[in-house]
Amino acid sequence: MSEDTTTGEQGYVAGFACLVGRPNAGKSTLTNALVGTKVAITSSKPQTTRHTIRGIVSGERSQLILVDTPGLHKPRTLLGQRLNDLVRETLLEVDVIGFCLPANQRIGPGDQFIARELAELRRGKRTPVVALATKSDTVDKKRLAEHLIAIDQLGDWSDIVPCSATRGDQVSVVGEVLASHLPPSPGPLYPDDQLTDEPEIVMIAELVREAALEGVRDELPHSLAVVVEEIVPREGRPDDKPLLDVRVNVFVERDSQKAIVIGRGGSRLREVGTNARTGIEALLGERVHLDLHVKVAKDWQRDPKQLGRLGF
Repeated sequence: MSEDTTTGEQGYVAGFACLVGRPNAGKSTLTNALVGTKVAITSSKPQTTRHTIRGIVSGERSQLILVDTPGLHKPRTLLGQRLNDLVRETLLEVDVIGFCLPANQRIGPGDQFIARELAELRRGKRTPVVALATKSDTVDKKRLAEHLIAIDQLGDWSDIVPCSATRGDQVSVVGEVLASHLPPSPGPLYPDDQLTDEPEIVMIAELVREAALEGVRDELPHSLAVVVEEIVPREGRPDDKPLLDVRVNVFVERDSQKAIVIGRGGSRLREVGTNARTGIEALLGERVHLDLHVKVAKDWQRDPKQLGRLGF
């Protein structure tokens, strides 16, 4: 990409990019790498992203606002349908799309399904799509070359870029290529020092969810919802040693799942609390006492009323 696409004659550009891909394609990790800090939760479990989280990448002549979405997938529940609808709505509103295709997995039916959806979308709107061969550090050069050829044959892409978010390979190139497809703007859409427009309360819930998902069974991610009840300063603390009380409810669908999250003698829940608190304190810039409670909301994924109460 020539640099003057986002500088010089055309002046400043700013707009929105959406990273799509099947679950666990590396979208959230790439978002965090581009922004340079943690704005999207990452997990080895698919379907961990529930909210569109914007990460903001401000350059000298461009501002790229990244919208992270759940992975497009074949829905099995009302929640699954709503997550897919969320992705499609987002795709219609952005200026450029990054399609993540992990190099350590062969292109399969899930990728073909998304490629068809994107082709259909482009017929109506001609939104540029950049194919991103994520996780390039996990394969050798021969396998990466094969993967890039397979991506090229999968559809009609504006650009194809291999990258590794965990190792930092070509992350800046991904940012430049996405920015090259943004529209002209009189200036940035967000302040230069802002990294996300996601409310703190949502990010806290996501950090708790991420901690709760580590090292648990595959069926749990779909069944886990987190609601932050309140964030209040602890009364009676000295001014130089403030403490925030953060009260959070973790909802699961069955008693057996509650037992998994809590663990033997509460050991698992304590570990979740310790890991989440570290991220929350970094986010809020203050010491935090995290009060976690696990509750059962039976079959909440299939119940419209409960979905609404839990923020979906």
